[in-house]
Amino acid sequence: MADVDTALHADAARPSRREQILRAAAQLFAERGSRAVGVDDVGAAVGVTGPAIYRHFASKDAMLAEMLVGISERLLAGGTGQVAAAGAEPLAQLRSLIAFQVDFALDNPALITVHDRDLVSLTEADAAQVRRLQRRYVEVWVGVLGRLHPQADTAASRARAHALFGLVNSTPHSAGRLPRERMAVLLAAMAEAAATS
Repeated sequence: MADVDTALHADAARPSRREQILRAAAQLFAERGSRAVGVDDVGAAVGVTGPAIYRHFASKDAMLAEMLVGISERLLAGGTGQVAAAGAEPLAQLRSLIAFQVDFALDNPALITVHDRDLVSLTEADAAQVRRLQRRYVEVWVGVLGRLHPQADTAASRARAHALFGLVNSTPHSAGRLPRERMAVLLAAMAEAAATS
């Protein structure tokens, strides 16, 4: 399996069996949609029987929930950390956030696809948790964009943040067209131009 969807691993070099299952599920869900993938399919992808999956997850829906809640938590923690580490200058904070989001998007294309397609398949409680985390992550960006554009109102900064996510998160459709490093540079330059114009 390609070295992607690293957000599912605490240690990408040595993923646990649980993390391997999540990674395989993400790939399969991205390819077919979560409803078209069975537990046996996920098990086969990691070399175990389907029922062995139940030692790690209560259900396929539990896998999807852990996947989407987990990446939302990692984005929020990572984005908050990027802003804190970048210092007080808003442009430095923006560049740090952009680099973080670009790396996430390029390294986790299956998760982006699963999120876009299968968020509606979560239980109401899990979907609400994902949306709460995502709103908080957006607000990290809104704060930085508001400092860059003090004349803009919060709604405009929020719209700008969502437009930036759309640009960067388009990578499942565009990433293979250039080598990763060139794609990262291109996306970062485009995102910064959009964010600062």
